[in-house]
Amino acid sequence: MINYRTIYKVIGSLLFIEAALMLSCLAMAIYYAEDDVLAFLVSIIATLFFGLTFRFLGRNSDNTMGRRDACLVVSLSWAIFSAIGTMPFMIGGYLHSFTDAYFETMSGFTTTGATIIDDVEILPHGIIFWRSLTQWIGGLGIVFFTIALLPSLVGGSVKVFSAEATGPIKSKLHPKLSTSAKAIWAVYITLSVACTLCYKFLGMLVRQS
Repeated sequence: MINYRTIYKVIGSLLFIEAALMLSCLAMAIYYAEDDVLAFLVSIIATLFFGLTFRFLGRNSDNTMGRRDACLVVSLSWAIFSAIGTMPFMIGGYLHSFTDAYFETMSGFTTTGATIIDDVEILPHGIIFWRSLTQWIGGLGIVFFTIALLPSLVGGSVKVFSAEATGPIKSKLHPKLSTSAKAIWAVYITLSVACTLCYKFLGMLVRQS
């Protein structure tokens, strides 16, 4: 049997995280005082609404997860995360087709690297930051799920790790999976900061409005 309550709870938690990510883009939009402020504001409210709905559906969850549940929650998370992620593009009118917006968002979250936008530089700073953030989160992959959802998944964390992995998993990286995930998280953050500093020192600055 599929444990739907746990799946709803996990997806709801993910949407709260996505709303927090959009909040950072809203801050960017406000800082540059561009026309994407409303798009992010509406997107955040809608994302929180859906997150609360899923959390309500997942109330009284027993926090257990089987392998089938893990595979399902990973697939649904990518699909729902990407569908919600289209809102800043659609509400702001930067992409007029849901198909295009979904492709752009899914490409970011799965780190595919493809895009349908001809000239990214004409977009507002907040939208560019959102597009870049989807790609950055996509690079986290396994770490994103283990760190973000470990408190909710409890016994199912290893199964989610297996569902996200590209090959057979014979053992954990560390006796405690959360410790391994935090170590990879730290490496990812360190590399991101190092690359950012290199771009800055080499003159590859963010364009000015």
